[in-house]
Amino acid sequence: MTDSPNQTHTHNHNHDHQVRGQGQPSLSQRSVLVLRPHSGLSGDMLVAGLTSLLDLSKRELEDFVSALGLKELKASIKLEKKSLNHIGGLTLKVDFPIERQHRTLAEIKAFFSKADLSQNAKSLALEAFEILAKAEGQVHDIKPEEVSFHEVGALDSLLDIGLAAALFDKLKPSAFICGPLPICDGVIECAHGLLPSPAPAVATLLEGTMVTGLNSRGETVTPTGLSLLKAFGAEFGPWPEMVVVKQTLIYGSRELPGVPNGALFVYGALVS
Repeated sequence: MTDSPNQTHTHNHNHDHQVRGQGQPSLSQRSVLVLRPHSGLSGDMLVAGLTSLLDLSKRELEDFVSALGLKELKASIKLEKKSLNHIGGLTLKVDFPIERQHRTLAEIKAFFSKADLSQNAKSLALEAFEILAKAEGQVHDIKPEEVSFHEVGALDSLLDIGLAAALFDKLKPSAFICGPLPICDGVIECAHGLLPSPAPAVATLLEGTMVTGLNSRGETVTPTGLSLLKAFGAEFGPWPEMVVVKQTLIYGSRELPGVPNGALFVYGALVS
């Protein structure tokens, strides 16, 4: 988890966009993606939310995995129903062995250069990793190119960041608005041992973002989730005036007792 821009990047899409999925209405106005991460955010939650908003079938999601060059994993990923506090939502289920391989930024760039994705999707994925590398470099006082990614360089993070970038590129919202990121104290266990929450790299990534306190303990926002928000040009602020087309409630792998449920993803058309 890493990144240190002093402000969020803004990507403007000046063209109208129509989402064509299974039953997804099309838009003629400027589209907007709204995210309210009530209990936190991670890369897999972004993948789940975008998959649901796009109404992708299991096979279509698997095709994106294959396009990343991870054909052996395409049958291992799916959206599943999940209920928490008797409220139904969705979560991303991925089944494959945990990989502990370390990767440098150069190796990650080589990986995405071979992927069968759009150029914009590749750029978004690489920007997320470059944001992470800058933050990790700042924390460890080394150059971004010298960073050796541990958890974030593993196969599951390549999958999360690559898929999220490809799906965001497919949705192509004209605007992306996110609510405050919930942050709390506690201890996080990682490759560097026990770290305080938020971990140093995440704390660096929080520069330029809007946060709010959460009455819980531990990691609520992951480095991959935060770096993707920045790569996607998320703006932090209140709900816009919009017509809601589709909404979906997404849960992560962690359950935090006594806090609001998951993250709400909303897609629609801006009124003004």
